[in-house]
Amino acid sequence: MLSLNVVLAQHDPAAVSSLINNLRGQCRAVTISKKDEVRQELLRSRADVAVLDLEMFSLPEVKNICNEFKNVSIVCTHRLADDELWTDVMNAGAADCCLPTDVNGILFAVRRYAARSASAAA
Repeated sequence: MLSLNVVLAQHDPAAVSSLINNLRGQCRAVTISKKDEVRQELLRSRADVAVLDLEMFSLPEVKNICNEFKNVSIVCTHRLADDELWTDVMNAGAADCCLPTDVNGILFAVRRYAARSASAAA
């Protein structure tokens, strides 16, 4: 189990359900947040990772969250994620951009954060 706290802010209830089912068994805590409460939830839960839906958050908002929460790995999702959007998200400071149904890709990004954090702590 990864010792991570994850906050989900997703538009699609099916994506939320799938992500919760897959992340809960692998992370310390998984919390769901509404868009207007995500900043408070990141602080309250001491989040390590946030999975943000780009249908809820604009790129400038993602950039602001990345700047405000430098110790939180931001993984963005979008139902039409492509190389151009991935580049824009990475330029905004996020760790990755995946399809909301790409649970393996999201888990990979979460694990990559855990590995990076572990090596930084060593």
